[in-house]
Amino acid sequence: MKNTLPLLAAAALAFSLFTPAHAADDAKPKTAQQEKMVACNQQAEGKKGDDRRAFMKQCLSAKPATQQDKMKACNQQAGDTKGDDRKKFMSSCLKKTG
Repeated sequence: MKNTLPLLAAAALAFSLFTPAHAADDAKPKTAQQEKMVACNQQAEGKKGDDRRAFMKQCLSAKPATQQDKMKACNQQAGDTKGDDRKKFMSSCLKKTG
């Protein structure tokens, strides 16, 4: 019984040392900047060194697209589509673009 208490204390200490301090933070929603960092990191996959640094700098400093920019891009993608098909496409495109 005497040896149990030190073992429990050692186990608790080991657990606290190997459990990331940010584990509780995982439940918090990410900020816009954190989301941007994740997206830029995914796009930079395969780039290394100065190329990656330059890409990340450009990506992280890029301004979000305006609604007008989104409309232009979606209109170009829609091409000659007409009627209900165009409405559906534009709605879908504008929701995912940006």
